[in-house]
Amino acid sequence: MSLVGKGIEPFKAEAYLKGEFTTITDDDLKGHWSVVMFYPADFSFVCPTELEDLQDQYETLQSLGVEVYSVSEDTHFVHKAWHDESEAVGKLQYAMIGDPSHQLARMFDVLDEDAGLAQRGTFILDDNGVVQSMEINADGIGRNAVEYIDRIKAGQYVESHPGEVCPAKWKQGEKTLTPGLDLVGKL
Repeated sequence: MSLVGKGIEPFKAEAYLKGEFTTITDDDLKGHWSVVMFYPADFSFVCPTELEDLQDQYETLQSLGVEVYSVSEDTHFVHKAWHDESEAVGKLQYAMIGDPSHQLARMFDVLDEDAGLAQRGTFILDDNGVVQSMEINADGIGRNAVEYIDRIKAGQYVESHPGEVCPAKWKQGEKTLTPGLDLVGKL
């Protein structure tokens, strides 16, 4: 079931962020665009490569007014331990949310109930906390954070230019489309 166009539900979770434990709520994911990236588990294999890749794009995402949140079913204590032990994860400047109750994984429909772990799901939320884009990969398929940047730019453009849409492979500054009868069958 697609979550695109749906708002996030109320939640409260503990996270590890920049050397401290903090509480993250649904309100923290509003007022700015957000990337919420679920991954199966700390101290694993593909996950640290994805988290580091997302960190590599963090400055660009921040320049677009985007905040990043990673989520796994581990606790915030385990996130701190992994942050302290892994060179790749130790670079992270964004929140690592613990979801041991599975509340968030269920809310975003990425919980593998049998394994008790989150699938590799990425959600882009607008400034109202509404899902604008989602991607879910199999466990063995890592993600590329660069791809989120164009999607966010397109989403922000469409939000600020009602009536326009961004075609495939759209890049900021390129021509958009205005849906209407004159375009039917002409593209």
